[in-house]
Amino acid sequence: MTSTTNNNIIGFIGLGIMGEGMASRLLTQKIAGTSPDNPLVIWNRTSSKCLAFQQTYNDENGYHVVIASSSKEVVEKSSLTYCMSSTPEASRQVFEADDGVLAGVSESSSIVDCATLAESDMVRMNEAVVAKGGRFLEAPVSGSKVPAVMGSLIFLCAGSQSLYNEIQNTSLIVMGKNQHFFGTTVGYGTRAKLVVNSLMGTMVAAYGEGLALAESVGLDPSTIIEVVGQGAIQSPVYALKGPKMIKKNHAPNFPLKHAHKDMALAVDMAKDAGVEFSVMNQAELLFRTAREDEELNVADSDFSAVFEKIHKESTSEFSKNR
Repeated sequence: MTSTTNNNIIGFIGLGIMGEGMASRLLTQKIAGTSPDNPLVIWNRTSSKCLAFQQTYNDENGYHVVIASSSKEVVEKSSLTYCMSSTPEASRQVFEADDGVLAGVSESSSIVDCATLAESDMVRMNEAVVAKGGRFLEAPVSGSKVPAVMGSLIFLCAGSQSLYNEIQNTSLIVMGKNQHFFGTTVGYGTRAKLVVNSLMGTMVAAYGEGLALAESVGLDPSTIIEVVGQGAIQSPVYALKGPKMIKKNHAPNFPLKHAHKDMALAVDMAKDAGVEFSVMNQAELLFRTAREDEELNVADSDFSAVFEKIHKESTSEFSKNR
C-alpha cells in the first residue's frame, strides 16, 4: 500500500476493551477488510494487540487487516479513521505525537473519535483537524465490552453533519444499535456521555450499598436482586452487576478507573454549569476512594468492584467477615 488516501479504506486506532469489539464488527459485517484493496488498517499503542487481532481475522478467513506503523500512517492510508483511546492522556498522546493522528490529517481525512474525554479535549481536536482541512466527529459511546462485540453500542455524536450523514447507516449502524446527533457544535456529544455515565455510576454505587445492607441484615441478596428486577426500579445495569457483586466476580467489562474518570469529568461539568450535584458527587467520591485503595487493588476491575469498597468501609459483622 502507498501513503495515498484511498476513499474505500477505513482505519481503526485503539484495540482495547472497546476498540477490539468495534473493529471486529466492521470486519464481520463487511464494512471494511473485504479485499486486499479494501483492508481495515489498524494501530494500537501495544503492538501485540494488533498482531493478535490480525491473526484472528486473517486472509484465510476472508478478512484483510493491515497493521500500520503509527497512528499517522493509519490516517494517511484511510479516508475514515475511528479512534478509541482509554483515557484523555492516552488520547492526547496518540493525537498529538509527531507520528500521531493530527500529523496524518489532510483535506481528504475524516476523524471520528469515540473516546470519553473532557469537552475541551474534543474541541481542541476538532479545531486542529478542521484547520488542516479535515472533518471531525465526536462520537463517544454508551455501552461496554459486550455491547461493543455485539454491535449494540449507542453513539452520541456532534460535529461534522456531512460526516455523520455518511456513516450513520454504514459503519455506525453495524457497531451500534442507535445513533444520536446533538448538532454541529463539538462538545455536546461529550456532555451527553458524561450525563449518562455519571448516572450509571451513581446507580451502581447506590445498588451496591443496597445489596450490602441486605446482606448485613440477614437477607438473601439473590432474592433482593430478583425483587428489584420485578419492580419499578428494574434496570439492565442492576440485572448485570448485581450477581457480579455478590459473587465477587469483577472481570472487567468497564474498568472502575474508567468509570471514575467519567464521573469526575461529570462533576467538573456540573460545577461549571452551576448544577446541584450532591448525590453524584458522593458517588464519585466513593469510586475515587475505591480506585485509590491500594489494598483493594480494584482500579482495573469492573466498576461493579465498588461493592468491595462499600463492604470495606462498613462496620457490620457480615462485611468484616466477607
